[in-house]
Amino acid sequence: MKIIVTVSTPDVKSELDHRFGRGAYLLVIDTDTLEWQAHPNPGATASGGAGIQAAQFVTEQKADAVISGDFGPHAFEALNAAGVPMYLFGSCRTVRDVIVQLKAGQLECVGGPTRGDCHSNERA
Repeated sequence: MKIIVTVSTPDVKSELDHRFGRGAYLLVIDTDTLEWQAHPNPGATASGGAGIQAAQFVTEQKADAVISGDFGPHAFEALNAAGVPMYLFGSCRTVRDVIVQLKAGQLECVGGPTRGDCHSNERA
């Protein structure tokens, strides 16, 4: 299974990054072989549309799932339209924890945006 996890540095031992659209790196991992590649998140420095740009990267990678700390409404809509399941890494501390909990079915599957639109007055 090919998954994408948001991380702070370009390494499999990196700290997890809670921000999907603005997280520094997107780690592409094959959960069967544990091979991985780190990519700068195209949304991290975007002036707008960060979540959509990150979601586009995920769909281009043909990921089976994406895991992060939160998903804004635009990212959720784009990933949902592409049929990419989204999960929250919750209390996981490491990428390894994320993989183990995903395989065990212990990660929360996202059914809607986990925070409000950053361009509105709504705060998460």
